[in-house]
Amino acid sequence: MRAMLSMALVLASAGPGSGAIRDGGILQQSGQGRFVVLDASQPFAVGHDHFDDDNLYAFDEAQMITLSRPLVVDIGGMPEGVLPIGTELASHYVFFDSIQSSQFAYVVFDAPILGVATRQATLAASDDLAGTAVRYVSPELRGLETGDEVWIDPDDPHRLFLLWAGSSPGDYIRVFTAAPGNPPLM
Repeated sequence: MRAMLSMALVLASAGPGSGAIRDGGILQQSGQGRFVVLDASQPFAVGHDHFDDDNLYAFDEAQMITLSRPLVVDIGGMPEGVLPIGTELASHYVFFDSIQSSQFAYVVFDAPILGVATRQATLAASDDLAGTAVRYVSPELRGLETGDEVWIDPDDPHRLFLLWAGSSPGDYIRVFTAAPGNPPLM
């Protein structure tokens, strides 16, 4: 896992409007974690207890996706809860695979957030959009645990807030942003 951390911080490598994670941080926590962006072009596994630390992780998945079917999301969407056919978007994965800690954190994207998949069913329904070298382990354990919260900042649609208490197997979400150069569906 230390090898994964050494390849992790790639925030500055994405150009403007590239459908990328731009920033993030932990505002309050019970552990000793930090925000880490992983390079998903390199193979690694994410899922049930592969990290077991207090860090908040995120990585970019596929970019420039045009939906060929409606995509159900748990947060956002137009109409509410659905990203319609023809929507151009980028996909990102955010997770907290803690042993036993909590955090209030945020992630900022370079485009407005269109929707977020937070449940096992909506994550599974969007797995074919991932387009990475990442191996998603224990997909039946993904999603959020009871009491966890995620919301799009009402003052900045590029920012997602997370209030998570992690334990095994952790918290996992997929975030869909407007494709670079395309206005959001609002």
